[in-house]
Amino acid sequence: MDLKSVSGLTFFVRDVAKSAKFYEALGFKIEKQEKAYLLVRLNWFTMDFVDEGTEAEDGPKGAGLCVNISVGDVDEFYKKALAKGLKPAGEPRDYPEWGVRNFVINDPDGYNLVIFKRGKPRNAAE
Repeated sequence: MDLKSVSGLTFFVRDVAKSAKFYEALGFKIEKQEKAYLLVRLNWFTMDFVDEGTEAEDGPKGAGLCVNISVGDVDEFYKKALAKGLKPAGEPRDYPEWGVRNFVINDPDGYNLVIFKRGKPRNAAE
């Protein structure tokens, strides 16, 4: 048995319409939207959002879960997110030991989205 790829994730959310607005503002394409269901796509990767209904648990979502989203220019994406009224958790930051520049933004239900661009790690072989 061979794994091929991860092609999507499913999230339980309080407000599907709010999630749709947020992810569309980030640049995801809305594939399907209903009252209690949303499917968004970025290239081949999909994310489903399902209304968590009346049995919703209180508290933040996504503890320990980060969805990593690659972009061409982290700083430009950050500026565009701010211009659209989105509120990142912090400013873009370099992590030279990993060769990454990123910032985190939380979706309306508290899921962590790491917007990143990979570079060359410090101490990498030339």
